[in-house]
Amino acid sequence: MRIRALWVLLASAIPGLLFAPVFGLRPLLLPIAVVLVACYAAVELCIRVKVLQAWRPLITAVLGLVALTFVLFGAPSVSGVVAGLTESWQLTLQSTWPVRPDAELMVFVPILVLLAAVLGLELLRWPALALLPSIAVLVLSQTFVALSGTTAVLAALGFAVVAAGLYMPVRPGLILVPTVVLGLVGAAVAALIDTGEPYSLRQSDSALVPLPRTISPLSEVGARLAKPETPVFSYTSSGPVDRWRLVVLTEFNGVTWEPANEYRRFGSQLDSPVSAPATRYSAKIQAPDGQWLPSQAMPASVTGTAPLVDPSTGALLLPERRGAVSYELNWWEPQAGDNLQDAALTSTGQPGGLGVIPPGIAELATRATAGMRPSFRTALVLEQYLRQNYNTATGGDLPTGSGWPQLRRFLLETKRGTSEQFAASYVALARIVGIPARLAVGYRAPRTPVGADTVVHNRDVYVWPEVSVAGVGWVPLDPMGGASGAGPAPSRLAQVTAKARAELPPTNQLPDPPLPASETDDDNGGGPAVWQVALLVVLGLVALLVLAVLAVPLVKVFRTLRRKRQTGTQGVVAAWLEAKDLMRAYGTRVTPGMTARDLARATSDRSIVDSLTGLAGQLDVALWSGAGATDGAVAEAWTSVRRIRRTLAGRSWGARLRAVFVIR
Repeated sequence: MRIRALWVLLASAIPGLLFAPVFGLRPLLLPIAVVLVACYAAVELCIRVKVLQAWRPLITAVLGLVALTFVLFGAPSVSGVVAGLTESWQLTLQSTWPVRPDAELMVFVPILVLLAAVLGLELLRWPALALLPSIAVLVLSQTFVALSGTTAVLAALGFAVVAAGLYMPVRPGLILVPTVVLGLVGAAVAALIDTGEPYSLRQSDSALVPLPRTISPLSEVGARLAKPETPVFSYTSSGPVDRWRLVVLTEFNGVTWEPANEYRRFGSQLDSPVSAPATRYSAKIQAPDGQWLPSQAMPASVTGTAPLVDPSTGALLLPERRGAVSYELNWWEPQAGDNLQDAALTSTGQPGGLGVIPPGIAELATRATAGMRPSFRTALVLEQYLRQNYNTATGGDLPTGSGWPQLRRFLLETKRGTSEQFAASYVALARIVGIPARLAVGYRAPRTPVGADTVVHNRDVYVWPEVSVAGVGWVPLDPMGGASGAGPAPSRLAQVTAKARAELPPTNQLPDPPLPASETDDDNGGGPAVWQVALLVVLGLVALLVLAVLAVPLVKVFRTLRRKRQTGTQGVVAAWLEAKDLMRAYGTRVTPGMTARDLARATSDRSIVDSLTGLAGQLDVALWSGAGATDGAVAEAWTSVRRIRRTLAGRSWGARLRAVFVIR
């Protein structure tokens, strides 16, 4: 028993450790080890004290939870366990990876390991089933982040060795079977996963953090310019800085500019998103107010606070911020080559939205770009056109607004505006001719030496466009000509952009950029081989069989959790639906038109009849009284469901097993 228990515990630990790409391996080691030690201690206790054998699942679960919460939270915490079951996994999906190894986020992983261990120990009398809970956790870990390559093969072989150890006392002749089978499956899966990006739960819309209601910094540009001497924030940087961003606006409906709702909780760090070599810099920033934090285009990490981040724009948002905040920002600065003028634009990730384009604007866009095909050189031509034909507004009467009415007046009539009108007009014209562009709002960095304490004022507020360049990322431009100041461009990307701008030939001598290489010209030999396709079909059939066993109970668990989140009348109705599904799963015939009282008459168990009758009363009040249902009524309805579940749990093992896996 002791040896088998150890193998089951090891099998439970492997899927937990497969969450290492999410949290890192080191933060997971201690909580998973504590859970395993507590589980084995419970096994040893029940072996020595025979009277406790019947209570082993409860003892194992309690010891594991107490030990786990003590290690993660410093003391036993019921709220921590509840949060781990209901919130931590969702917060993890909402974060950038690797996730900050906070107890509130990673607690669900050791809880899953504990659950697999408890169930696996109870299934040891049937060794063929003892690994199913661990396999279920393994499948769940791969829906978070799928392993590939050598790591996937090693994980499969490790699990196969554990399976062999578990089966060794029972079937010595079959030791090699699970090792060979799982090893081959792991290698095949690794080869197939490498052919494309695997699915992850992070791809779902629910993994994104809803963007709170905030005042757009774009609407504050005019007000800030009216009070130029007001300080905004201060910083000390270890590297060159030419501008600080607050927010990047990608969606335009013709009236307002909005950021894309792609914010996540900032994890422990972000890698450089571009293929060009990048240097890492840092800055200590003191920001007195506002929900948007000064940032850079490619943030690497933030310490001192835990903001939301849009990884594609680098914008940082602290929705719950009250008062001043100090933090350290690390970011990547791409070291672009000198031939930026000839660089191609990216063909994907084109921000959308232009609204209804006023008459004359499309013709202006074509004229401003000399009819050239989209390229970075064309983007510089458009920047040059705005610089040469439009004027910077000065004085007290500054224009405001960046919708089509204001942009049309700026482009076709007054030709006078602030950085807001220059940048918004640039982005609108660029999108018309097919240049991927977006709008950024932030501040110019004052010309101070690297490492000096620098204060940014309202007069430094600035709006600029950015275009997407292949291999480099989003490159800031300056159609108003006011961001670079009198001194040289400080950052490497700004220096290269300034060089490309200076080398731009006159408009009448501009060569049209070459056509971009067609994707169909690439070698088509990179697709999966015939054996890979055949193996994928076989593995798909095997996966369907596994899902037939594991998916049904998992879906039921998530369905119950979703129902328990309902409130008011919907909460009472959700409890009734749960009761109906429970009775149907245990063999009671349930028709679509049945009421709770009808279902009570369909069973002879007195406890269930009383529970359904009470639930019927709650439904009557919730649905027909006109007053709805209070939180107490919802709690009472779910109490009736729990009584029904406890009563049904007293039936035979066969009935309980059928109820778990019944498809409906």
